[in-house]
Amino acid sequence: MLRVALVEPEIPPNTGNVARLCAATRVPLHIVGQAGFRLDARAARRAGLDYWPEVELHRHRDLAELRSSLAPDARFVYLTTKATRPHTDWRFTAADCLVFGRETAGLPEELLRENWPNCVTIPMLNPRVRSLNLANSVAVVLYEALRQTRAF
Repeated sequence: MLRVALVEPEIPPNTGNVARLCAATRVPLHIVGQAGFRLDARAARRAGLDYWPEVELHRHRDLAELRSSLAPDARFVYLTTKATRPHTDWRFTAADCLVFGRETAGLPEELLRENWPNCVTIPMLNPRVRSLNLANSVAVVLYEALRQTRAF
C-alpha cells in the first residue's frame, strides 16, 4: 500500500488538503516530527472539510519510527527540488512511502545526501519557479504512483 509522509508540515491548509487527497485515494497519511500547528487546528480541519474521519492518520516522532512501523519491503521515496531525476522516471511500487519535507525548507540536506538514489523531483518548466505548493506536489506524485501501480 502506498503511503504519504509529511515531515514537520508548517501550513495547516496544506496538511488539510493532503489529508483530503489521502482520504479520496485511501492512502495512509503519516505526520513525522513536530507539525508547525495543532492537527486539530481549525484551518487544518477546514481544509480537510468533513473528510478527516476518512483519513488513516499516523503520527511518528521521526523517520526511524516511521520506518519501523512499515513492512520490510517499504521504500522511502524522497521528494526534493534538489534532485535531477524526475518523479516520472521512478518505478513506484505499492510498498513505497512518498516523503515530503517542510514547506519552507524541504527535507534536510544530510537526509537527501544519505538517500540520493531515492530522491526525485517534479520538473519545473519555468526555471524561475522553485517548486509547487506542497499539497499540489503530493497530488502530482501520488497520482503518478497510483497510475504506475495500477491502483485505479
